[in-house]
Parts: sequence; C-alpha cells; structure tokens
Amino acid sequence: MLYQIYETQRALMAPFSEFASASAKLYDHPLSPFAHTPLAQRISAGFDLLHRLAKEYEKPPFGITTATVDGIEVAVQEQVALKKPFCRLLRFKRFTDNSRALDLMKEQPIVLVVAPLSGHHSTLLRDTVKSLLHDHKVFITDWTDARMVPASEGPFHLDDYVEYVQEFIRHVGAKNVHVISVCQPTVPVLAAVSLMASRGEATPLTMTMMGGPIDARKSPTAVNNLAMNKSHGWFENNVIFRVPQNFPGAGRAVYPGFMQYSGFVAMNPDRHLTSHYDYFQDLIKGDDESAESHRQFYDEYNAVLDLPAEYYLDTIKTVFQDFALVNGTWVVKGEPVRPQDITTTALLTIEGELDDITGGGQTRAAHGLCQGIPKERQFHYDVEGAGHYGIFSGRRWRERVCPEVRDFIKRYSKAAGASAKDNVTALPKRSRAR
Repeated sequence: MLYQIYETQRALMAPFSEFASASAKLYDHPLSPFAHTPLAQRISAGFDLLHRLAKEYEKPPFGITTATVDGIEVAVQEQVALKKPFCRLLRFKRFTDNSRALDLMKEQPIVLVVAPLSGHHSTLLRDTVKSLLHDHKVFITDWTDARMVPASEGPFHLDDYVEYVQEFIRHVGAKNVHVISVCQPTVPVLAAVSLMASRGEATPLTMTMMGGPIDARKSPTAVNNLAMNKSHGWFENNVIFRVPQNFPGAGRAVYPGFMQYSGFVAMNPDRHLTSHYDYFQDLIKGDDESAESHRQFYDEYNAVLDLPAEYYLDTIKTVFQDFALVNGTWVVKGEPVRPQDITTTALLTIEGELDDITGGGQTRAAHGLCQGIPKERQFHYDVEGAGHYGIFSGRRWRERVCPEVRDFIKRYSKAAGASAKDNVTALPKRSRAR
C-alpha cells in the first residue's frame, strides 16, 4: 500500500513541479516583465528549488561521447554487449582514424567494472568509466530497475547475481580481463571468482575491490548496524512492497528506490539541507557554474531504482547477519564459496579514510580470505581524506586512486610483456598488503 500511496503523491506533485519550473523561468527570463520586479531573482530561485524538490528524477545517461588516449581525442560509443533480464553488460567502444591511437588502444587491457545494485543507477560510476577509458577497454554492468522487469521473468537472488558476474567475465574473456568492483558487488564478485577457481576455470588477471563490505563486522557503520541489529523478518515486513500496476513489473516484490533514497538522506540531513540552501544562494547571486554543479550531482543522486526483494533480503542475511563469506559457510546453488582456491589472480583493495558507509578494514579483509594468492600479489591502498564516493568519483579518484588502479592493472596485463615476478617488484611498496 505504501508504494501506491507514494505513486499517488508523485502524480499529484507532478503538475506543481512543472508550475514551479515555469514560474522560475517567468521571473528569470530577461524578456519577461516579471523579471524586472522587486525580489524577482529570489522568487525565481525559490520556485526553481521547489521544482527540483518536487520533480521525478529519471535515470540519467552516461553521456560519454569522447575520451583522450595518449593526448588524442577519440570517439566513444555506448554498446550493449550482453543483455539479461535484470542487467545489461555495456561496452564503451572507442573509435579513431588516428593510427597511433588505434595501435595503442588495441594493446590496452580490458576492464570489467561491476557497478553496485544498491539503490543508485550504474551511471553513478560515470567518472570511474571516463577516467578508465584513457587507458583501458571498458565494460560495465548496468542493472535494471526491478519495477521495469515483468514478474514473468521470475525472482532474482544473490546467487543469480553471482552467476551474472561469472557469465559477464566469461563473455569478456576471463584470461584477459581485470575486474573492478565498487562497494556492494565486492562480495558477489569475490564469490564468483572463487567458484570459477574451485571449478578449475580461468580467473581474471586482477581483482580491484573498492569500499565493499567483505567483512561487515570490522568498524561497523550506521548502515552496517541497521542491517545487523534488525531481524530478517523486520526487513521483510517493513521495507518490502509490491510494484504498482502502472509499471511493467507490476506485482513484483521489491525494496523501493524511494525508501532507499530516504535512508541515504537520513544519514546526512544537515549536509543536504546546506547544499540546497547554497544552491538557492547561488541562483540569487547568478553563480551559474556552482548551480549547475549542484544540479548535476542531485540529478544523479536523486535517481534511484527498486531492488528485487529476494536479492535484497539475501544480501542482508548473507553479508550482514550470517557473515557467510568470512565464516566459510556461503553456498551458492550447492557449491561452497572458497576464496582460498584463487591462486593466479592479483588482488588490490582500496578503502577511503572517511568512508561512512563501508568502515575501515571491511574491504581489506579480502586478503585474509584469499590465502591462495601469493602475498607479493596482494596490495592495499588507503585513500587519505576520501569518503565513500571519493574513492571512485571526483578529484581524489582522478588524481590519486585511478593512477594506482591503472598501474596495478598494467603490471599484471599480458600486454605488459613482463613476468609476474618483475611486475610485483615494480609495484609501489606503499600499496603492498600486509
């Protein structure tokens, strides 16, 4: 019923949002007589802010059309490499008629970025993809809003997520791919690679795990505490609802995006209030650059998607209550998950010093599980001054984290033409895991 109430409210607010948008332009457009009345700028700013608070936020596009390779600008086309009911595997294909850039791109390593299925769309990793495109062939998982998946497609469990990751790795080519997982997918990615190793399959050249809850018992955050302290039944009874009839996935049980968004905002309400007030002031002052920066951030941040209920509940139980991965009790469709069976894949873990979503040590715990990987092929990097989003987006990502990831991948790529021993020697000592 709550989902239906929300949708009714959203429908009622839509005309008001459009009215606010039109009114903001009426008091701001230079040809409008209202723009020359007293307090016009403040009135326009107020209506603009109301419009943004009341509007519906659609999934934004990646919008990546160009990239720079060795100083040469090349075209980028977004392609669907593989389509599944709950996810698309996207490839950002680069094109150029410059022979030097073309030869370089052919030799660059392949990267599979596994985006989170935890509320926001995969476009949240736009900055991650843009930076990686300079030196890599890039694929990314683009998860589908569960309310858009017909109920006839069946349920989607955490085990299915693991199988999706395995299928994507095989599709790209396990012997040549480097996998980067950001936040939530670190756990299913480690499970997927572990199962492949246990079966004797080829595994990725490297795994880079960034800000994920491998062991949520370490430095628990408010997010972890909520998942740990509430019973499985509480989540099932309080946050799971049926998709209304006006969507393709009508009747599907989901954890609604609007509830997730409320949780995101509740974590830092003062920060969001300050941000909206600053936006209002920027509009009054005519600081278009700062105002546009605010719009771009919240266009992304406010766009959320529904999660399949079974996947969400599985994750709560497996990752945050049973700690099945670290306890060695996780079984995926009859197969035990054994990270110790991974032997040839190099491992890099990355954590943000100020991460308030995934606490310090949670991602680094992967090293203790992957005992089959030689210590000289395991590395860890702490990003000073970075919060959760700072490790994969923004200035710290571009200037500090991305170069670490790039160098790590390069040294373990077959294209590098060096032996594993030589590569290990070349890696920066400050990133060596202990």
